[in-house]
Amino acid sequence: MIEMKRVSMVYQSGGTKAIDDISLTIHDGEFVFLVGPSGSGKTTIIKMLTGEIVPVEGSIEINGFELTKMKRRSLPKLRRTLGVIFQDFRLIEDKTVYENVAFAMHVVGASKKEIDKRVPYVLELVGLTGREKRLPREISGGEQQRVAIARALVNNPLTIIADEPTGNLDPAKSLELMLLLEKINELGTTVLIVTHEKELVNSFSKRVVALNAGHIISDGMDGYYSYEG
Repeated sequence: MIEMKRVSMVYQSGGTKAIDDISLTIHDGEFVFLVGPSGSGKTTIIKMLTGEIVPVEGSIEINGFELTKMKRRSLPKLRRTLGVIFQDFRLIEDKTVYENVAFAMHVVGASKKEIDKRVPYVLELVGLTGREKRLPREISGGEQQRVAIARALVNNPLTIIADEPTGNLDPAKSLELMLLLEKINELGTTVLIVTHEKELVNSFSKRVVALNAGHIISDGMDGYYSYEG
């Protein structure tokens, strides 16, 4: 579960509140879109949920970890419960598809036996069977994004956080990717997707949390329809 209580964040460089007194609860197993224009606070929320920054006010709990009270040395434990998908993929260019996904298990201390069992399963789940030995430059952008999803899934996280995951994809591939994330959610993983793509969001009957100027302006199944921008 993700629970933010009266959270505010101020960046010292500008002195303005990027997030202003936000409270938000996302229950286990939910599929939620977080939407809003540039500068609305979406990226700041992601950085807070992954422990990259700490709010100046309020509390944040995610997957049983209280971020505002947690010591920095505990961050790796928190991050093992999270799978983060970035817009720019962040794949290791000189590693194969298989090696990119296996690396995520290696860094958390998984055994070779565990890696050999888990990686093929996850690659099959995201539709990459047969691409294991290819380098990132040898596959399409859509396939690279699938590698990024497989990497985020491979340690069996409780929560997937996707930051503009369709930003580099055409509409058809974007829809295909969203359907894959929906499938992953149906398997029990909580999914939080940050996006500005209105048409894509409106294609799914999911909970939508809309931000503007650091405030939640709507939250519900039709939240995105009330957002203009």
